[in-house]
Amino acid sequence: MSHYLLASTPLVGHVAPLVAVARDLTARGHEVTMLTGSRFAPSIRAAGAQPLRLDGVADFDERELDTYLPHADRYHGIGLSRYQLTQTFVRPMPEQWRALLAVLDVTRFDSILVDNFFLGALPLLVGERGQRPPVLAVGVGPLAQFSRNTAPPNSGFAPSWSHAGMLRNRAMNSFARRVLFRSLQRYAIGLYSEMTESPVPPGFPFVLDVAASFDSYLHLGPREFEYPLDDLLPTVRFVGPIDTSRSIPAPEMPSWWNDIDKSRPIIHVTQGTLANSDFDSLVRPAATALADMNVTVVASTGGRPVETLGRLPDNCRAAEFLPYDQLLPATSAIISNGGFGTVMLAHAHGVPAVIAPGAEDKPEVAARVAFHGTGIDLRTGTPTHSQIRDAVARVLDDSSYRQAAATLSSALSQYAPLESIAHALEHPSRHDHPVGGRSRLCTSRAGLRAARR
Repeated sequence: MSHYLLASTPLVGHVAPLVAVARDLTARGHEVTMLTGSRFAPSIRAAGAQPLRLDGVADFDERELDTYLPHADRYHGIGLSRYQLTQTFVRPMPEQWRALLAVLDVTRFDSILVDNFFLGALPLLVGERGQRPPVLAVGVGPLAQFSRNTAPPNSGFAPSWSHAGMLRNRAMNSFARRVLFRSLQRYAIGLYSEMTESPVPPGFPFVLDVAASFDSYLHLGPREFEYPLDDLLPTVRFVGPIDTSRSIPAPEMPSWWNDIDKSRPIIHVTQGTLANSDFDSLVRPAATALADMNVTVVASTGGRPVETLGRLPDNCRAAEFLPYDQLLPATSAIISNGGFGTVMLAHAHGVPAVIAPGAEDKPEVAARVAFHGTGIDLRTGTPTHSQIRDAVARVLDDSSYRQAAATLSSALSQYAPLESIAHALEHPSRHDHPVGGRSRLCTSRAGLRAARR
């Protein structure tokens, strides 16, 4: 039996897959400790694992946007993405690191598994590999790797393998590093130096391109949904998406589900659980746009009160959460802001998507949907009524979208993510010996600082 440490940013889309991993590992007889936000402790215990809570700004609650994204309304476009990345993933680094140190000081772990944006693990990643346990990551969004075949992550540009296209990619990647996200990188470097009390080591990764730093990067998506990169990192393994239906308590289907007309196409619309403070960006426009179509619109608010949607058209119903294992098999198409987990679950059921991409990595999800033909990228987070109506009509009328989604669904069924992750933890590819406990100098505060020097 092994003892594994799992650590996650306290976002449902990041925590839920790791809770599913924890449940699987404990069922295999392993001991699991999971470090994340305090509100997830009941779900972690239900999975058979021991919960540890983050502190300070690292223990935020995505349902309370004003507590960690207080000025989101001041930003748009790339500025909004930079602000969200800063507040959600970079600012919590010191508290995440201190929590990791506290548990590594007293407990021996055979391997550590984090979500790919748990940046508090950076001091471990840039240290000597033989001086720490193996550190693996699960990629919870579209593959975030800088490549000569692609523009920067989150740009939403289509890939290119032509000479001119790769020149474009090189220029854009350089511009992202040196201009667009320079302040974000400098902030991360400053936090690193402050929290470790040591200078930034050579090879410190760009915070939007940390995939290469992990001993193994276990991508929670299929290879068939990614671009065929000719410089794919050797540490990347495609393990496929995880069914998270048992990770967080599942809601019941609302009473109106049995009363709606299921002879008409069902269109599901959602803004997810994070970017749902303003339903005028997608949910309300979608409901209005489809009010005169021969469809049934089923909306979810991601936890916000349904009353905030206001008066809905006669062909629209809404709930805070919906059980996707019951909804998606009956759904003809989804309208989404591009949440990776939502799109993966929809495609797993062969459901095509209309994406109005929001911030963060959502433009990349939308671009992949368009590239593989599994839906339509509206290329705006605030589409007009006519854009929504026309895109839904195309997805319903053109069978190629559903056929592409069905092909991806077939590919997804061939993956066994939990088995692959368990095997990767049991047989990490690049490490020396697992370490831990106060008797091991390299996992104490003094030892880790000495290892970095």
